[in-house]
Amino acid sequence: MKKILIIAVTFLPFALIAQVKTNNELKSLITQSFTYFPKVKEAENAINTAQEKIELTKLNVLPTVDASGNYTYLAPVSKVTFPINGVNTPLQFQPNHNYSLGVNGNYLIYDFGRQKATIEKSKTELQFAKDNVDYVKGQLANQVAVIYYNIVYLQKAIAIQDSVLNYLTENKKIVQSKLNNGDALKIDILNIQANIDNEGNRKIDLQNSLQKQLNLLSYTTGNSISKGILFDFELNTKVVDLLLSESVNNNMEFKLAADRIKQAKADIDITKLHDKPTIAANAGLGFKDGYVPELQKFQFNGLAGVSFNMPLYTGGRTKQQIKLQQTIVKQNELAIETLNNSYKKDIQQTLTDIASNIERINNTAGQIELAKAAQTLASVRFKNDVGTNLEITNASTNVQRALLTKLQYEYQLCLAKVELARLIGVQYW
Repeated sequence: MKKILIIAVTFLPFALIAQVKTNNELKSLITQSFTYFPKVKEAENAINTAQEKIELTKLNVLPTVDASGNYTYLAPVSKVTFPINGVNTPLQFQPNHNYSLGVNGNYLIYDFGRQKATIEKSKTELQFAKDNVDYVKGQLANQVAVIYYNIVYLQKAIAIQDSVLNYLTENKKIVQSKLNNGDALKIDILNIQANIDNEGNRKIDLQNSLQKQLNLLSYTTGNSISKGILFDFELNTKVVDLLLSESVNNNMEFKLAADRIKQAKADIDITKLHDKPTIAANAGLGFKDGYVPELQKFQFNGLAGVSFNMPLYTGGRTKQQIKLQQTIVKQNELAIETLNNSYKKDIQQTLTDIASNIERINNTAGQIELAKAAQTLASVRFKNDVGTNLEITNASTNVQRALLTKLQYEYQLCLAKVELARLIGVQYW
């Protein structure tokens, strides 16, 4: 049974991806955004930065060689008088003018794991940078998808407004004809024209919103053209419902949180090594004056040695630093618990939205049929001088309201599926 469970969990992401379907235009726009939007480039550059940091850290084990030159004037200098051949002669042990030239080298022989720990920390930073790129792409893909379906919604809403305007315009012609024949009043023409103006203003508002969404599409993808006409984002919510307890772990936000824990633990490993000794070798070759008895003569010299450095007392700083890093690890672990709880809540809420919108769409189908039938009947009655202008106006409003209501439910359903795909971390592009 355990083997079956392990296999199931392993292939859950792949099964889930297969349950998501969308159109090629949306996929293409999302792909374009990855190369166009500066935030992605910024995140990708962070990968290069992390890689360069690893290479720099690796170079710390290599020896360092430097050249140095020095001049010092010293006065007074120590002198001693010695009787030489019966004559008191002053003897100087150090020159007034001191010159030195040399090449010095240092090599870290052993650092008790500092280098290795630092490289491991840099690797966790590199992994965080890579996961952050995927996270940024996921957020951007969601943003593009929302914009895309906003455009679809607004285009459909404008089409509904056009149908309403056409209907009212046709009825205005009928009213005008009746007015010419003396069967209608001027107020009837004014009323229907007022309705046409109101619906025209609604259309202008929708067109304004549509243009703003196209601007956002250009901002994120560099492309201001969308040909989408359907809410065609399909996601099998039955599969998602079964995987609710596991799917939240596929989201890149959880991976970033796990990366932060690894970074904090790597900091602990580095801090623990602060009290460890270091062993280094050093050597140097060069020329220097000041050798007795020919103080002014430049002579070849050299040195070589091994140094040992052991911190004896740091005032408890290392211990306190370790304690601080452990607290940071705990904080990041608690953040994952909070994130997990929040995502489960969001997924459950989104599943509820999906189910309720599906039910609402089914309920509006009958309302639309009844509204259209009432509209047709009102038009016939009006043409036959049985109905009134108010009846056809109300009938038109009811049809419009029913169509817009269904459209809004379809729109909300589509966005809920897009949000669910974001929450469970599916790369549908």
